[in-house]
Parts: sequence; structure tokens; C-alpha cells
Amino acid sequence: MSGNGNGAATAEENGPKMRVIRVGTRKSQLARIQTDSVVAMLKAFYPGLQFEIVAMSTTGDKILDTALSKIGEKSLFTKELEHALEKNEVDLVVHSLKDLPTVLPPGFTIGAICKRENPYDAVVFHPKFVGKTLETLPEKSVVGTSSLRRAAQLQRKFPHLEFKSIRGNLNTRLRKLDELQEFSAIILAAAGLQRMGWQHRVGQILHPEECMYAVGQGALGVEVRAKDQDMLDLVGVLHDLETLLRCIAERAFLRHLEGGCSVPVAVHTAMKDGQLYLTGGVWSLDGSDSMQETMQATIRVTAQQEDGPEDDPQLVGITARNIPREAQLAAENLGISLASLLLNKGAKNILDVARQLNDAH
Repeated sequence: MSGNGNGAATAEENGPKMRVIRVGTRKSQLARIQTDSVVAMLKAFYPGLQFEIVAMSTTGDKILDTALSKIGEKSLFTKELEHALEKNEVDLVVHSLKDLPTVLPPGFTIGAICKRENPYDAVVFHPKFVGKTLETLPEKSVVGTSSLRRAAQLQRKFPHLEFKSIRGNLNTRLRKLDELQEFSAIILAAAGLQRMGWQHRVGQILHPEECMYAVGQGALGVEVRAKDQDMLDLVGVLHDLETLLRCIAERAFLRHLEGGCSVPVAVHTAMKDGQLYLTGGVWSLDGSDSMQETMQATIRVTAQQEDGPEDDPQLVGITARNIPREAQLAAENLGISLASLLLNKGAKNILDVARQLNDAH
């Protein structure tokens, strides 16, 4: 074999034991940091493997002059990466879990959900407003956010503020905040700031009573081909039990509501003493109309029954064969039950109106 740029072939020539695993990621600095952290965990489990990172741009990275909720594309940050996975150009892909739809395209699955970082939202203030909070910002201050979920909740809580869309990766948004005089503050995921080493920029953490977070926020998901048993086994060691169960409940809630980035839906989950607590809410676009409820379920984590692989082991796009199925189903049922409760109380009307208004503007 001649040198054709094929990393796997080169590794084989140099010695058969250095198998190369190709890892797909977005090009942004945060995506690379997140991917590096996953690769570091895999290397700790598999020191005999070599990992090669393949970075690419996605639709969401390229369209920066339009609000995310307006683009009408369900897989804004995942489609190109999944295309590479489908064509066997990469073996696995690392995503922010909140970017992954609750229904994945056929042939793909989330093979691992890593331990969640802080899922809350954080406020970063313009240098002249350092020391302030959202409550103490001057009347009509403009706050930047790319999320309808954040804007709806915060408009309701802080009616003296104005909320405006801001796009771009973390570096771009912070630069827009600091260099333009347009925004008094911007809202970002605390986990992203933490991973970038920018905790010093956090002026305020928003707790659930102020702003509940996005489904899956703070967690990383590893996507693989659904039938690639070898890769499923390889990445399955990264599953974090508590994060997995919380995120199954959150994703089941969102899927049953048929929510997405074009409607304001938010959650808060916690596990304590064998109980999984899920709070979920829906809002109108301006936050004036809202509905939220909390439910809980008992989670029993017993030894996994070895009864062979099932035809479709996925729950809300996730495969976790090394985690007891009973516990996963209890988490999924909790999400569905809470969504059903909200829908029975009229949540569908709030979501339908939010969708129509978002489409019309």
C-alpha cells in the first residue's frame, strides 16, 4: 500500500496494534475542547488505540445572520457530521447533547452520554455593567440570547429588559458583547464558559426559578452508527448513569410535546435517594403565558438481565445496553407522563401559538 493519506492504512503499516478511531467534531474552539475531553476519557480506557480528530463546519456554523429558531432545520449542528458518519469517514461524533434532536435519522444512535457539567444558564455582562444582575440593569437594557427558551422565561421575570437575538460561537458572541455598544449582557450556557476556562466572565448564574435549562444542556453525547456494535461497546463505557437517566427523561418530555428550537420548552431534573425529579415547562414567545409542573419516579438500578440484544434498544435516540433497561424505561415514562399532564392542561395551545408567531416573524 502506498501513502495515500489514509490514517488507518499508515497505522497498519507501522504496526497492526495501533488501530485508528476517527472522531468527528465541529470546528469551533468549544467543540474541539469538548471532543478532546471525550477522546482523553477514551484514551484512558483504551491506551492501545489511536484517535484522529476530523473537524468540519455545519449549517448552524455557517448561517450566522438568522436566529436559530428561524432556520427551520432540525439538524443545524449535526447534519454534516452525520453525513461523514454514514459514509464511514468517521467512526463516532461528539456533540453537545442539546444540539441532538430527540428523533435521530435512521441508522444513528447516541452511544454514550458523558457526565453532565453545570446545566444552568449564565449571564455575562458588558464591562461597564460588571457587578450588576439582570434585575439591577437599567430600564430597556438589551440582553442578547440565541434561544427562545431563555428569552421567553426572562422576559416574564424581567419585564424592564429587552431581548435580542445574538448568533455566533462563544468567542464571536463575547466579542460582540465587549466591542459593540449594543448589548448590556448576553446569556450563555454555564457549561460552555466553564469548558473554555472563562468562568471569570460569569456575572450571574440563573437558577431554575429564574430560567430553567434546555433539554440535555451541559451534557455531551457521542453519536455512532446504530448497527456498529463494536463502536457501541467502545463508547458505552462513557455513559454516566445519573446524567443518562436525567437526559432520557428530559428528551422523552420534549419528544412527547413535539417541541424543538422553534418553541420555548425548558426543564430541570435532579436525582436524590432513588427518586428522579423532572420539572418541565412551556412558554409563549413573550413569556406572558406559561405552564409548568413537576413529577417524580422511583428509579431502581438493579443488575442488568443478560437476555440478548433487542431489535430496537434505543430510547429517545440513546442506546445504553450496559445500563439496566428498567431504570431507562422508568426515566422515559416520567418524561412522557409529565408531557401528557401539560398537554392535558392546554400546553398544546401555547406551543401551537408560539410556533405560528415564530414562523410569521
